[in-house]
Amino acid sequence: MALSAGPGLFFCFAALVLLVFATVSAPIWESISFLNTNIGGREIHFGVFGYTGSARHLGYPINQLNTRNGLFNSTVIHNLTYVLVLHPIAAGFAFIAVIFGFCGAASHRVGTIIMSVAAALATIITLVVWVIDMVLFGITRNKLRDQGYPAQYGNANWLVLGAFIALLLGTCTSFFGIFGSYRTKRANRY
Repeated sequence: MALSAGPGLFFCFAALVLLVFATVSAPIWESISFLNTNIGGREIHFGVFGYTGSARHLGYPINQLNTRNGLFNSTVIHNLTYVLVLHPIAAGFAFIAVIFGFCGAASHRVGTIIMSVAAALATIITLVVWVIDMVLFGITRNKLRDQGYPAQYGNANWLVLGAFIALLLGTCTSFFGIFGSYRTKRANRY
């Protein structure tokens, strides 16, 4: 067993779990959300595939919430909700990294090399999607607050940030793990 692939495998697995949790956010799992608000006495949680009470689909219209003055007149915000598909894509690359991390841990250097490449791609995608999350839900939060509605970031933003940090560590440790010892120890035969 090649122990040099172990730390990268651990960090990539942790990031995979965090990204899967963020992906199944509201309306699928109401406890995990990117933005929480209360409109007309109704608690609304925003997630990757919609918000509380909406249909589950990619690209949802935030501007259809029943607010006082309407929320947005911009199609840019609506189109940004389509980009949230990067959450499951990043989770997919983290899954690939974990699968090849097991190959690397089973004493094959190629598995660790592919794990480091997949982890690097997942890291880049996760950084991009985290920035988009903060921009999209930051603008939405400010618009809601301007209209007098309470709004605060949810826990999914921090799950994605944690996944980014774990992937960054996983990329670095798997890259350095490439140079570890992968020789199989053979028993001395006499």
